[in-house]
Amino acid sequence: MDFAFDARTEELRAKLLAFMDEYVYPAEQLVEEQRARLDSPWENPPVVEELKAEARRQGLWNLFLPDSEHGAGLTNLQYAPLAEITGRSPQLAPTVTNCAAPDTGNMEVLAQFGDERQKKQWLEPLLAGEIRSAFAMTEPEVASSDATNITTRIEKDGDEYVITGRKWYISGAMHPDCKIFIVMGKTDPDGPDIRRQQSMVLVPRDTPGVTITRAMQVFGYEDHFHGGHAEVVFDQARVPVTNLIGEEGGGFAIAQARLGPGRIHHCMRLIGMAERAVELMCRRALSREAFGKALAQQGVIHNWIADARVEIEQLRLLVLKTAWLMDTVGNKGAHTEIQAIKIATPRTVTGILDRAIQLHGAGGVGQDFPLAELYAAARTLRLADGPDEVHQRSLARRELKKYR
Repeated sequence: MDFAFDARTEELRAKLLAFMDEYVYPAEQLVEEQRARLDSPWENPPVVEELKAEARRQGLWNLFLPDSEHGAGLTNLQYAPLAEITGRSPQLAPTVTNCAAPDTGNMEVLAQFGDERQKKQWLEPLLAGEIRSAFAMTEPEVASSDATNITTRIEKDGDEYVITGRKWYISGAMHPDCKIFIVMGKTDPDGPDIRRQQSMVLVPRDTPGVTITRAMQVFGYEDHFHGGHAEVVFDQARVPVTNLIGEEGGGFAIAQARLGPGRIHHCMRLIGMAERAVELMCRRALSREAFGKALAQQGVIHNWIADARVEIEQLRLLVLKTAWLMDTVGNKGAHTEIQAIKIATPRTVTGILDRAIQLHGAGGVGQDFPLAELYAAARTLRLADGPDEVHQRSLARRELKKYR
């Protein structure tokens, strides 16, 4: 087995590591200072636009998209170590390299399922970083862990679709540059196949009947870099039937195709978050003294650091194996592994971050260190893209099937 990265991956890793050191880490505090002076907290601080231009100039742009026509043409295995690096600054680095959710998944959907007009109108400006987008699936009135529960209606009326429903935690919707929603709803609510009842349509944000009612918080954070998480009401919003993505009844399948790469991208970045936590733990342990000796001399601290290193190495191997399988046998062939990393990675990284917070004491829960915000993000990913229990249920059923 060859665990070495290929030449292109190594080249991009070197460039990205240098970009993080020279531009991203120094900008983390500056971003917050600039944001405080903006008219709206959802606007991009000037430094973000500067970093986007620099990332694009260096070729560190759209690295996530394997389609060489629209993206960098990297395989999942090539992209994995790059996503890990951006995960060390998960709010800033993905945004300035145009590799941030939910835009990544939406670009993948448009590249794979969109028609030429849809690609021209929406995919191209997304690829250029000129606009942002949102993916509207989750609803407050139903258990959205089961996507067949969705109640939003997409009804055909002549040459238009009429969309009625209420969504929440719609990432990206608060950003002023968010111009387009991909909305999932039911076109055939009484159809015999519950996985063929749903469809996806493109709904411009300025469509009459689309109202953003409030910003949703995540553990008290508003996630400005993601464009926030909004509650959105669609009240008889009308769009042309040409705004349908793919075919009627294809929404569930498109959602699964979208979420597969998204799940592994999240896990890659989570490993970067864990690496940053270990770095902060080590620096803190070496610089602080309690009860007459450095924290780094306390046995329990040794255990925390050692356990974190073991856990990260285990997770990285599993994520890289999953990326390799996605490249070689496809997302369906890697289904078990995708679910395994989605279960294991957020849960394990949350534990690493929890210990890092404990080591930092009061500083760990405050704004002077990134740990509290990293913890909130990692804990949220035990819910996003399917909660742990849904993946455990599916994975267990697949294992049991082998013995029936």
